Amino acid sequence: MKYQNRTKNWAIQENNYYIVIDFDKTITASNSLDSWMAVIDFNIYGETCKKEIQKLNAKYAPIELDYQISKNEKEQYMIEWYQKSMDILYRYGLTKSNLQKALTRGGLILREGAKKFFKNLNDSQIPVIILSAGIGNVIEEFLKQQEIYFNNIHIISNFIQFKGDNMQKFEGELLHSMNKTIEGKLPKNWQDKISKAQYAILLR
Repeated sequence: MKYQNRTKNWAIQENNYYIVIDFDKTITASNSLDSWMAVIDFNIYGETCKKEIQKLNAKYAPIELDYQISKNEKEQYMIEWYQKSMDILYRYGLTKSNLQKALTRGGLILREGAKKFFKNLNDSQIPVIILSAGIGNVIEEFLKQQEIYFNNIHIISNFIQFKGDNMQKFEGELLHSMNKTIEGKLPKNWQDKISKAQYAILLR
C-alpha cells in the first residue's frame, strides 16, 4: 500500500480533520523491524540477548493474533510480554547513545511515499497523532533522522526516561496492543486543537 496524496485537496476544502496513525508496519514498511527490535543492536548486546527476545516473541506474538482468546486473558498476556521486554532493556543497560546508534543500522524502513505524505500534512498544518505500542524514543529519533518530525506531530507511545546517557525507567502507563487509545493521553493544547475538528482519519 502506498500513501495517496489527497491531503492537499482536503485541506483546501476544509481544514477540519486530524490523523491518528500507527507506527510499526504503517509508517514503516512491511519488511521493517518494529520499534522494539530496532532499539537493540545485537552487535553490542550479544547473542544471549537476541535469543531472549526471540524466545519472548515466539511465545507471545501468536497469542496477540489469536482471536479465540478472550480480551481480558489476552490483555494479561500482552502486559507480561511488554514488561518482560522492558526488563531485558533494563538488564542489558540500554543507553541513549546505543539507541541512536542502533537506528543507523537501517532496520527501520520508511514506507514508500511516507515522507511526502508527512510533508504535505505539515504544509497544511493537519494535526497528526502517532499512536503506537512501540517505543516513543525510537519513533521520535527515527522521524528526526528522516527529517519529518514536524511540529504538527504528537507521539503517544511508551517513552523511556534517560538520565544523561543511562536508561532510568519507562514513563507513565504501559501502552500495549490491547489498550491503545488517545483518550486521556493528549496534552491540553492538543486536545483543544483536535476538539475543533469534525473528522478523524485512522491509519493502521
